[in-house]
Amino acid sequence: MSANREQFSSRLGFILAAAGSAVGIGNLVGFPVSAAKNGGGAFLIIYALFVAFICLPVMIAEMALGRKAQKDPYGAYHSLTGGDKKWSFAGALAVLTPFMIAVFYMVITVWIFGYLVQTLVGNLDQLANPNNFGTFINEYTVFGYMAGVAILVNLILVGGVKKGIEKAAKLMMPALFVLLIGLVAYVLTLDNAMAGMRYYIVPDFSKMDASVLNGALSQAFFSLSLGMGILITYASYISKKEDIVGSSKMVAVTDSLVAFIAGLMVLPAIFSFNPNVNPEELSDSSVSMIFVYLPQLLLTLQADIGYVGASVVAGIFFLLVFFAAITSLVSIVEVPTASLMEAKGYSRKKSLTVLAVATGILTVLCTMSFGMVEGLTKFTQYGGVDKSLFDIVSDVFYDTILPFNGLLLCLFVTYRWRKANLSEELAHGNESYKGSFMEKYVNFSLSTFIPVVLLLIFVNTVATKYFAVSLFGF
Repeated sequence: MSANREQFSSRLGFILAAAGSAVGIGNLVGFPVSAAKNGGGAFLIIYALFVAFICLPVMIAEMALGRKAQKDPYGAYHSLTGGDKKWSFAGALAVLTPFMIAVFYMVITVWIFGYLVQTLVGNLDQLANPNNFGTFINEYTVFGYMAGVAILVNLILVGGVKKGIEKAAKLMMPALFVLLIGLVAYVLTLDNAMAGMRYYIVPDFSKMDASVLNGALSQAFFSLSLGMGILITYASYISKKEDIVGSSKMVAVTDSLVAFIAGLMVLPAIFSFNPNVNPEELSDSSVSMIFVYLPQLLLTLQADIGYVGASVVAGIFFLLVFFAAITSLVSIVEVPTASLMEAKGYSRKKSLTVLAVATGILTVLCTMSFGMVEGLTKFTQYGGVDKSLFDIVSDVFYDTILPFNGLLLCLFVTYRWRKANLSEELAHGNESYKGSFMEKYVNFSLSTFIPVVLLLIFVNTVATKYFAVSLFGF
């Protein structure tokens, strides 16, 4: 390990930071809705199996790669191949992806912050207006919220690994859990809440088909921050004494647990506020659910606890989502930050300044692509529909490239870095790993069916999104 390289001060700090990167907006709203529409408990079982048997080995491989190299994703691919230019593309893509996803995630986080502020100042009734969101994202006040989020993210990151990322994770992640549990406890006391609980938990295997399986796997892969370079970067900040396999399991369990508990909040709330709801008609979009649907539902609480009470509950909800968004955004931005520090020798402050300018410009342009500027709103067309600049960033870097990055990682650790080196790295901090079932399964899965599955997801995503053709019937 480099003598001057920062490290997490504890295993707990690393796990909370890594879990913070994984726990995001999709966990809190997108996951519960997907489960409700796709078989409830049946979806939950399939999701858990995908996490355990497909996503966990990829997560373990990412962490092993990062700790071994003690570098950012580009530096890791470069150093472990002795500068092999054939793998430079994979390293560069692993840094470009989080850079662009930071732009996408920044836009969403700004909206969440804006809704949090508006809720706290007593404007819940305005937020509940179905037309408000379209107006809100095209008002210039959104740039004020953007400045606030940018300042907060950079204040956390400028503190470095221990005093910034780890400290924020140790504050925000426990707070997120407390807020989530509190909201769940409250929601379950509401009338008809148990109807939503049953819809969420009781398995309906009749809804299981190829599209549901694809959706569950994609949700699991994206939810755990795989393919973003985050876990490679974070693992470069841990010592050889840490058990990567054990830590990976903890991160996967924490992320899945938050998603599951969020379902205990969202679905019972929906059924309580609207007993006649048809979950099949709920939007698949987390954005639509958070900014359009849920404010309307939260406002209905005023009939029982008054407008102030409803605003307090709404404020807690948006604070919860904001914490999830910030921890994810911090981890995403850390990847290109670490890369600039490694590749260019910049200080952390200079790297953050460069990124603030670069991502700031792109974030402003993406923010203006929802109607402020026609040329950005109808930037191009593919898949038979007009696409904004924001759509392109989301479609290309969030939906498409992540499984491709995962595929490259699997190929790299098994056929270029070699499985023996992977096992040796994972044995550090876990003396029983060598010869264990876990070793055999990780090596087998990463070199056989996991790359095939990721390739199928990637190819089908490209065909569906850009050519409106589903190659595999889902």
